[in-house]
Amino acid sequence: MPNKKLKNIPLVLRVLSFLLIFESIFMLSGLGFAIYFYESVWPLFLSSAFTGTVGCVIWFITRKNDRKNIGKREGYLIVLLTWIIISLFGTLPFILSGTISNFADAFFETMSGFTTTGATILTDIEALPKNILYWRAMTHWIGGMGIIVLTVAILPFLGIGGLQLMIAEMPGITPDKLHPRITETAKRFWAIYVIFTVTEVLLLWLGEMDFFESVCHSFATMATGGFSTRNDSIAAFMPYSQYVIIVFMFFAGTNFALHYFAMHRQFNKIRSNEEFRMYFWIIAIISVFIALGLTIVDGLNIEMSFRDSLFTVVSILTTTGFVTADYSIWPSFLWMLIFALMFIGGSAGSTGGGVKIIRHLLLIKNSLLEMKRSIHPQAIIPVKYNGKSVSQQIIFNVMAFFLIYILVFSFGIITLSMLGHDFQTSIGATIATLGNIGPGIGNVGPVDNYAFFSPVAKWFLSFLMLLGRLELFTVLIVISPAFWRR
Repeated sequence: MPNKKLKNIPLVLRVLSFLLIFESIFMLSGLGFAIYFYESVWPLFLSSAFTGTVGCVIWFITRKNDRKNIGKREGYLIVLLTWIIISLFGTLPFILSGTISNFADAFFETMSGFTTTGATILTDIEALPKNILYWRAMTHWIGGMGIIVLTVAILPFLGIGGLQLMIAEMPGITPDKLHPRITETAKRFWAIYVIFTVTEVLLLWLGEMDFFESVCHSFATMATGGFSTRNDSIAAFMPYSQYVIIVFMFFAGTNFALHYFAMHRQFNKIRSNEEFRMYFWIIAIISVFIALGLTIVDGLNIEMSFRDSLFTVVSILTTTGFVTADYSIWPSFLWMLIFALMFIGGSAGSTGGGVKIIRHLLLIKNSLLEMKRSIHPQAIIPVKYNGKSVSQQIIFNVMAFFLIYILVFSFGIITLSMLGHDFQTSIGATIATLGNIGPGIGNVGPVDNYAFFSPVAKWFLSFLMLLGRLELFTVLIVISPAFWRR
């Protein structure tokens, strides 16, 4: 008998066609910079035309599909294919402009953009045309909140439900619903995202950045991406710009539901949020400790020590990956703290990547309670978060995630080591791509890039970026044999 799940392929293609049309429109948005800076408009124009044409053709072919509801399997498949396909078409501006001629390099750079990893193979960023730098930043901004979340907000206009897309995009610990309808939640998240982006653009523009650099760095900041227009990243700018970016990196790494509550003056929900408190105190304590270390050991002035430590801690914890200082030359006990932060990540419901703080919090709570359960085996002691009991299913999900994350991390180290890279670089590249951070340790430190990796290694690291962005389960579920069985 034919596989009945194949009957839903037209629905999957229909959604993907809309996403391609959406991507082509964003490609066109860079033409203004191309014209202003007297650069060729053809790379972006032709890329947009081709991407949009493919999207329209697929849409036309599948227009008669009468199935309206997206099931769980279709949701997972759409999400995975979305990130792959938009990355494939997103390589076109790089290739057509001659900026990146190698397809493996172009795909790596584009996947790094859409997954908001910020790892780059480019060695001279400032030599790139401005409109290509804009597209590079735009891939961050689209991927930051998640193109699927935007799609969920738009799908009702197409007659297609989108709940399963949101579930697949944000597996495990999901963000708080701000509205009973998931589409309204997505719209509110995007509204907050746009407001913060515009605000940061204006604040950076008030400093030494011009409008172009303000836009590119705001896109990268709010997406927790890390692509800069300068070879020296944010170290190329004055303290004012660095402090502005610190603030907005912090906002981007915070659960967007809390921003919504703040805008409606529901500050008690923010104060009582355990994840936010942990997020704040991790940044505060580690930043002060590193600042004191840099002041005492390296003899830096207090303001510079504080700024470099705070910037680096916020950048790594939120998985943004911007750089103002080379933490690899700090005393070993300081840069090891930065390395430890790479395993934490931002808040759930934020644009940050990584494991997420809430998973660490729940794992710690459950581990402490296990000791009590050992003393009182008959007692029923639930894990509580924000005063409410957490279901055992979520705890199992968190533990499974940690186990799989460590297994994938170990597999990544072994794979890169087999490809001829030293142990420290293998560790650094694996955690930096899997955690969507960008800079790591070893030869992929804060002042290095990924250009030296072989094409095979770049494809593998691109896969790790995708795994990390979709938090493991979505990718692993789709590639498992059970997913394709009847």
